[in-house]
Amino acid sequence: MAQTVLGQLRMFSRVVVDTGDFELIRKFEPVDVTTNPTLILKAVQQPQYDHLVRLAERVAAEKGVDFAIDHLFVSFGTEILRVTGEYGRVSIEVDSRLSFDSEGTVARARNIMALCEANGIPRRRVLIKIAATWEGICAAKILESDGIRCNLTLLFSKIQAIACAEAGVTLISPFVGRILDWYREKTRIEYGTDDDPGVKSVVEIFNYYKHFEYKTEIMAASFRNIGEILALAGCDLLTISPQLLEQLHSSTQKIDRKLSPEVSKSMQLEKLFCDEKIFRHALASNTMASEKLAEGIKNFSADIEKIAEMLTQRR
Repeated sequence: MAQTVLGQLRMFSRVVVDTGDFELIRKFEPVDVTTNPTLILKAVQQPQYDHLVRLAERVAAEKGVDFAIDHLFVSFGTEILRVTGEYGRVSIEVDSRLSFDSEGTVARARNIMALCEANGIPRRRVLIKIAATWEGICAAKILESDGIRCNLTLLFSKIQAIACAEAGVTLISPFVGRILDWYREKTRIEYGTDDDPGVKSVVEIFNYYKHFEYKTEIMAASFRNIGEILALAGCDLLTISPQLLEQLHSSTQKIDRKLSPEVSKSMQLEKLFCDEKIFRHALASNTMASEKLAEGIKNFSADIEKIAEMLTQRR
């Protein structure tokens, strides 16, 4: 029997499911799972998770809504890890409204980790998700030095990736599909896989990381189609929505590895320096990256507000 595309893909990359739905996690048996405020907001509106919401409501009444939000996210993370493998990891996001507050991010991340450990979850199985702003990257550097592993998200540019690697973060999540969305809207061009700007961005980051032997893992995210995923076969990790995982599972076409550390190491690449001034200038000069970063923070923050309202409206 021919192997599925999903099975072949797992030979080249670690496959991660991008969802907060436990049943879908059981179905696809991923190594790791990522969550974000939007996915959690979608999940808590399903009746099978009402018990987690009720518990968080009680926590909100006793300890405040911010603590309750962290508690809710950790509750989902705890349940998710029960249906993943023994060494699987879950990414839990810090309140997006703190994306420009290093101290606030560090404090909330430590609170999330303390809640995880109180639930019996070891640090090695948790990644704290933080937006890849300068302040977020500085917070991640502090957390990593404390043994708290981080996943820097909303990453749309090489300069963000370089700053994350220099800070020693565990993992980055470059957003493929959102980059494509921006270029489609601005240019009115339909891009094929070979010229997809989101794919090109991740390839550039992959080659840079592997050439200079950074240990930071690359988890490509936010895919719009199967072509983008297959074009990045060989990337360290690929976090994929259940809908696209279903398509990969139902196909048996032959696929090839596209990204290879050995090839990256043989390239002639220039190592770039990055400090705060260089980072801020480069990001401000990249209209796509600065706009998508701001949009992502805005949208995740809006969903956090909706969750907060949900946890307090029935007191």
